[in-house]
Amino acid sequence: MFLDLIRRRNPKLIETAIALHQAGKIPANAYVLDLDAVEHNAAILRAEGDRLGMKVFAMTKQVGRNSGFCQAAVRGGVDRAVAVDVACAVACTRAGLPVGHVGHLVQVPKFEADLVASYIKPDYWTIFSIEKAREAAAAAKKAGRVQDLLVRIKADGDTFYSGHEGGVKAEEIVAFARVVDQLDGARFAGITTFPALLFNQESNEVLPTHNLSTLEAAAMALVDAGYNDIEINAPGTTSSVVLEALANAGATQCEPGNALHGTTPLHAVKDLPELPAAVYLSEVSHLHEDKAYCFGGGLYIDPVFPDYDLKAIVSSTPTAQANALASVEIPPTSAIDYYGMIDATQNVSPKSGDSVVFGFRGQAFVKRGYTVGVSGISKVTPKVVTIENIFGQEEAWPNLR
Repeated sequence: MFLDLIRRRNPKLIETAIALHQAGKIPANAYVLDLDAVEHNAAILRAEGDRLGMKVFAMTKQVGRNSGFCQAAVRGGVDRAVAVDVACAVACTRAGLPVGHVGHLVQVPKFEADLVASYIKPDYWTIFSIEKAREAAAAAKKAGRVQDLLVRIKADGDTFYSGHEGGVKAEEIVAFARVVDQLDGARFAGITTFPALLFNQESNEVLPTHNLSTLEAAAMALVDAGYNDIEINAPGTTSSVVLEALANAGATQCEPGNALHGTTPLHAVKDLPELPAAVYLSEVSHLHEDKAYCFGGGLYIDPVFPDYDLKAIVSSTPTAQANALASVEIPPTSAIDYYGMIDATQNVSPKSGDSVVFGFRGQAFVKRGYTVGVSGISKVTPKVVTIENIFGQEEAWPNLR
């Protein structure tokens, strides 16, 4: 879905990925990240956040918490992360990107609360229940801290992805906030939800969900009860062009993820200020009958769009031209993606060892591919900065050292 966008707006990324792969400098089964573009995108998001008085936290899971990516975000001015889980918080902290928010999509496990409170020391920690609030407070007290807690709220009509449900009833938030404030080691700091915005396929626009109205109503109730300085965290489908709508709804925090590499759904249908900064690189393994098989491991299509004709650039020389495009079939999500299958009956004639470049809207943290940070692409002086696994740990890949 994003390959045409990348070919138009950042063809050097595709060409560089192929050149580095063919030179034996980066592996197949890798998300290749243009760190210059990431820094550019972070600066745009930071500037818009500053204009609107919003805190900006970087979500790094989509690119496997890559340390080069984290550091590029910091250089661009996004100097705090939102961690999808504790592993993400550890990786970001280790990479030099302090954690601004943890516990939202995945709550902090009881026996990891001490680690989060003493080592991660997040600015904000989201809880879904009084039990989780008590765990966070106890851990913070033990670490000699007072932890700011955000409360996930919910109301009838709100949208949640399957498996993401949970939270405190919005109509009970004032009473709940007062209970939190009585905990030794914690302070009620604000409210959150997910998703506050979603891409609408019919209109090709990003629109507010009912959740955003729930946040607004709950914030008004809190103000009426004397809570005048609360944080309103409103993540979901975030890019620089939607921040004003969030701010107008009262949001004080946003959490761009795919926007940092230019691959939100809106980027697929409109040219936004952020540049595309990520591709998935594979390699042709072998041919069988009328198909060429390329290595998998990180083959992933985010189900935000209907099914479409998946294509990839297949070449042994650097190119982003249309004549190198081939249709590809990948295994369903219920199967292991050992290989993708390239149609070898059309204009492209794949050979073993050819580079294969996809334009996925990735979720590297749930796959088993490498992540590769490359600097200097915009200056035609590419340098491989990092080759890591999905936990942001350096891999001893051949030729790296």
